[in-house]
Amino acid sequence: MIEIIAQSPFAEIAALLVLAAITGFVGIILRQPLIVSFIAVGLIAGPSALDLVHSDAQISLLSQLGIAVLLFLVGIKLDVKLIRSLGAVSLLTGLGQVAFTSIFGYLIGLALGLGHITSLYVAIALTFSSTIIIVKLLSDKREIDSLHGQIALGFLIVQDLVVVLAMIVLSAIGIGAASDGHGGGSVPMVLASGVAMVGLVILFVRFAADPLTEKLAHAPELLVIFAIAMAAMFAAVGDLVGLGKEVGGLLAGVALASTPYRETIAARLAPLRDFLLLFFFIALGSGLDLSLLGTHVLGAIVFSLFVLIGNPLIVLAIMGAMGYRKRTGFLAGLTVAQISEFSLIFIAMGVTIGHVQEDALGLVTMVGLVTIAASTYMITYSHQLYALLDRYLGIFERKGTPREPSEAGMHRNDNHAVIIFGLGRFGTAIGLRLQKRGIKVLGVDFNPSAIRRWRNLGLETEFGDASDPEFVSELPLPDAKWIVSTVPIHPTGLSHEDTRSTLIQLTRMSGFPGRIAVASHNARDTEELFASGADVVLEPFHDAADRAVELLCGAESEERLAIPTIESEERETT
Repeated sequence: MIEIIAQSPFAEIAALLVLAAITGFVGIILRQPLIVSFIAVGLIAGPSALDLVHSDAQISLLSQLGIAVLLFLVGIKLDVKLIRSLGAVSLLTGLGQVAFTSIFGYLIGLALGLGHITSLYVAIALTFSSTIIIVKLLSDKREIDSLHGQIALGFLIVQDLVVVLAMIVLSAIGIGAASDGHGGGSVPMVLASGVAMVGLVILFVRFAADPLTEKLAHAPELLVIFAIAMAAMFAAVGDLVGLGKEVGGLLAGVALASTPYRETIAARLAPLRDFLLLFFFIALGSGLDLSLLGTHVLGAIVFSLFVLIGNPLIVLAIMGAMGYRKRTGFLAGLTVAQISEFSLIFIAMGVTIGHVQEDALGLVTMVGLVTIAASTYMITYSHQLYALLDRYLGIFERKGTPREPSEAGMHRNDNHAVIIFGLGRFGTAIGLRLQKRGIKVLGVDFNPSAIRRWRNLGLETEFGDASDPEFVSELPLPDAKWIVSTVPIHPTGLSHEDTRSTLIQLTRMSGFPGRIAVASHNARDTEELFASGADVVLEPFHDAADRAVELLCGAESEERLAIPTIESEERETT
């Protein structure tokens, strides 16, 4: 059967898709992240098991296109103002983590008896974190737009640029060679190419982006094809000049980020991204030779613990020193608790040119398997992990946390009648209508752009996470009459955490005496939310339909929602 499949690339791809569907389904039943399931597909299909993967060129092509589309979708949602404000922390954190990992990784290698050259190779390989895996995880958790998500993205990009430059420098001095798309060239040439690409993006945004996308929007299919073409073209150019496909795809997204059609493009490309990234994880898993494992078990354990614990701690320490809260630093630090596919490529280069032995590749392969799998769970359950370690992280936080949004905490004593968590369309609509009625509202979100949008509307806000016990306890809960949660819940197959139930528990534990309303989109959630302690469950679609029927039937235009009882409560108190 396997011989028949191997004769046809189409049959091979079909078999891999069937295997991915089965493995992913089993993973969901076992409550495992899909990334782990897809890497497992690569291992099962690879040379160490079924040996299904023979169409390397086709799978690699789909994988690289998936990388370009993924980073394109990240770039299309980047906020230029946010990039400016996070530039310093991204640069310092990225460079600090690279320096820390390189120096201490080299010393650990020497202590394990690996030799100077092998220790140098392994130390450099450990500095590479997988931007692709992290961005996918944060996107699945809907945290790519959060403050820690944006900071993590910033220093991962800085790290990618350092990786590119390091490989070029090592190539020039004979220690390594550029490989797998990270083309060679002098450092000044790469820097000049990067400046040229950024300049091209600025010109495109200034003169062509809006009118071009407006014309293309008349044919939505053509708009999507144009977006994919932009992602692939910029990724190819970035690859050719030595910046890498990741940076090129990111710049393509930035080029369209200012257009009014970016949300449409992002929504249409998301399913394609997930499909193509399957092949990235298959390629990653199938490229791991399990026969090389086991020669350096002790070394693999030591290096894995170093990456899983040391890398997050250095990020946490740097961000704490710069004035960020320990929670923000911790959540951002978890994103560097693994090594990347380029780590294996880098060590393979050393094996090819004879600087290191194959057992070094086995060592780094084992570290990669352990850290990718473990960090996936660490990021997936990051909030629960933080709750366990919170009491020990105080040494990493400065008083006042000056680098968090400057208005944080300024509304703690303003006697707000309603506190709304989740400042999306539904939350904003509620906030504006309550404000028109003269009711004081405080909005809470951990998306900096949502905070900025509310402030532009003249509404008061707090930057924070609804699942952060410390933050929730510091809100002006005693004076509030209502807590309203409009935080969207997206089933992703990851942590299965319901922020709404967590918020109900945290507010009650903090002594909130008022009533709690939460948004729900299905009947099962409604029952569970009432059981969790919600006083009112808002069902936006059903409520809107009921209101529409009343208007169509000529009913009196009386407000029927529970929220207006705030006014009566306020009249009673006055």
